[in-house]
Amino acid sequence: MSADDHIVSTEALKSFVKEIFRAADVADDHAETWADILVWANARGMDSHGVLRVPRYIAYMKNGNIHARPDIRVEKRAGAIAIMDSDWAPGPVAMTMAMDEAIGRARECHVGWCIVRNITHGGAIGYYALQAARAGFAGIVITASRPMMAYHGSKVAGASTNPLAIAVPGGEHPPLVLDMSTSTVSMGKILSAQDSGTPIPDDWGLDADGHATSDANAVKTLMPLGGAKGSGLSMMIECMVSLFASNPLVEPNIRPGANPTGYRQNGLAAAIDISAFTDLDTYRDEIDQLAKGLKALPKADGVEEIYAPGERGDAILAERSKNGIPLPSGTWERLKAEADNLGITMPETL
Repeated sequence: MSADDHIVSTEALKSFVKEIFRAADVADDHAETWADILVWANARGMDSHGVLRVPRYIAYMKNGNIHARPDIRVEKRAGAIAIMDSDWAPGPVAMTMAMDEAIGRARECHVGWCIVRNITHGGAIGYYALQAARAGFAGIVITASRPMMAYHGSKVAGASTNPLAIAVPGGEHPPLVLDMSTSTVSMGKILSAQDSGTPIPDDWGLDADGHATSDANAVKTLMPLGGAKGSGLSMMIECMVSLFASNPLVEPNIRPGANPTGYRQNGLAAAIDISAFTDLDTYRDEIDQLAKGLKALPKADGVEEIYAPGERGDAILAERSKNGIPLPSGTWERLKAEADNLGITMPETL
């Protein structure tokens, strides 16, 4: 946190973002969902997927890449599966609905697998996996987008940063949740570094010439996590999400002569009925014991605490719920420009 940061309470920030979206003609319930997920990301320390993205979303609504009033449809239900078309809805709105659909399928069939095509940026997808965990299911969420990341061995974008989230319910312990990108870092981390004016590690991204750079403003292509592993995982996500949706995103953008454009994405929301395999209460107890066991492991030199998946975010959430969410000056100024344009008052600072 910088001395130049503006500190805002969670509720004030959420109310502000909701009003921004409502002023941009987003329906009240969709604005509420969208704002909740963005501020949830900030509250858990995932500032790269929080409110810094609001000005970009507003721009995408203006140019038609996000539909403020989408016609979201369930096109098919068959046993455990469902297919939706979100009509370029705000990603958080579409993915929340997709997980609700997956949970509904899982209540009937023990597994729910919902593919949703034509979404837009889904934000912090751990949120949707936690929807399932809080309902007593295991949740898996994946989104796929056009190429933004170098395929291993290439110096240009040939794969996407396709993120993956998994969440399972605990008992006394909060749900365990993993939320990761297949790139070394998400594009949101680059945007956050741009807003704060800080240099980045030179293994995060490549410049326009395909060279590693520590300048966030020069990044044109992200790097895969673990080299061939990250790019390979990303490609299989494309096969399991976009091609299942009959909406390929990678190949049309890497074929000779392609001019990558557009903002569409695809998503997968899956829910698994744990009680079909084992007693749910026993499972929750075992998750609690697993988390305790991890934290009791001997610490490596320089490590103050060992975190089970999701605990780091839980700790930041507790701190920011009490002390407020810090917004870098760059983020604040860009939000203010949008607020002024829409006639919205900036939130009070703490």
